[in-house]
Amino acid sequence: MKVENAKANRMGAMPIPKLILKMSLPAILAMMVQALYNIVDSMFVARIGENALTAVSLAFPIQLIIIACFVGLGVGVSSLVSRKIGEKDIKSATLAAEHGFLISSILYVMLVIIGLIVSNIFFGLFTDNAEIIGFGSDYLRIIMVFSFGSLFAQAGMSILQGSGDMIKPMIAQVIGAIINIALDPVLIFGWFGLPAMGVKGAAIATIIGQVSSMSFILFVLFRGDNQLKLDLKSFKYSKTITKQILIVGLPVALMQALGSVMLIGLNKILAGFGETPVAVLGVYFKLQSFVFMPIFGLSQGTMPIIGFNFGAKNKGRIMKTIKVAAIAAVSFMSIGMIIFQIFPAQLLTIFNSTEEMTAIGVVAFRTISIGYPLAALSIVLGSAFQGMGDAYISMIVSFIRQIIVLLPAAFLLGKFVGLDAVWISFVIAEVIGLIVVLSFFKKIYTSKLSIWDDKNKSVA
Repeated sequence: MKVENAKANRMGAMPIPKLILKMSLPAILAMMVQALYNIVDSMFVARIGENALTAVSLAFPIQLIIIACFVGLGVGVSSLVSRKIGEKDIKSATLAAEHGFLISSILYVMLVIIGLIVSNIFFGLFTDNAEIIGFGSDYLRIIMVFSFGSLFAQAGMSILQGSGDMIKPMIAQVIGAIINIALDPVLIFGWFGLPAMGVKGAAIATIIGQVSSMSFILFVLFRGDNQLKLDLKSFKYSKTITKQILIVGLPVALMQALGSVMLIGLNKILAGFGETPVAVLGVYFKLQSFVFMPIFGLSQGTMPIIGFNFGAKNKGRIMKTIKVAAIAAVSFMSIGMIIFQIFPAQLLTIFNSTEEMTAIGVVAFRTISIGYPLAALSIVLGSAFQGMGDAYISMIVSFIRQIIVLLPAAFLLGKFVGLDAVWISFVIAEVIGLIVVLSFFKKIYTSKLSIWDDKNKSVA
């Protein structure tokens, strides 16, 4: 009970800037380590050859399906747990946490089926290069079939994050990323007497890291001193709890999956200009994770704060949280934009880029990064929608930005102007996306927040 009261006092009374820092910093550090893994992984793959790098780049949209599943599940569970704790309903919060593992199991079976079906035919849609198809199929099959590690790890981390514990999820992510980074060269190039497995080695290193994260987080959940006491032996299925998780989680998953559709479409458009632009796009998404991952970490930290105070009907703290998070996000992503503007060629050399790859990449990096500050605002407001249980809004905005705007713009600009103009579609999408986000937020504020009286509420 003392732990519960301490959490409640922190979420409902601690000064917002300090609370956001305390809640977000562990997630940000974990995301930075994850971003480092993304880059290091591609660096080692690039040493195999450009075909290997292209294969992994083409596989990335399918990997986003896995990411979509565990991010959607995580947001759904974390949002419900934080809201129920804010309402002081610990029993329902615990039941929501337990349902997270049930949904993870179902998602895993679905991903295995998709992986076995898709991995053999997917790469042939983009290239007839037998080496690229072989590399990509091997990589993707391993990632999909052994995806249980990422799913169960995310379910556990989201439970802890929803209850206000950001440290242990950070440790779990760091453990997984460090193990992954350490094993990459060992398995790819065959160090210490092991056989050189190439791209297969990169995939195996990834799943070993994910299983390591899962093992740590499950030990913490079922053996540690946590606010929620899980007991799967006495679990009772609740259709209502499942529905509440999916109402928030499914739109987020679909929103994330739209990123996969967008990347597949972009890869198809870029493949018309050759295989090198596809590799450039893959490298870009690895590098941009260093800019975007910390903002996603910030969102992970702010969402439970918004969820708790939404449950407590504290409008002042919700608005203060959004304001502080928005200032921090825009500031950080503006720095990222400056780096991509000044050092694009240097960033590309990390991946053994050819002269052609560097020429294409410099234009791409400088153009796309112009939209970073706008994207920061959209991400922060998106996490606010999720914390308040309106994740479907984020899905709508993402659909408009990526499918309605970005892909058609990229196709038209590529067809009538040329390759360099394709990258402008990213900026156009961010501008329109932000306009839509702001209009939705105004509507939500009027219908849900403005009706609450903040008298005698803590807003610090």
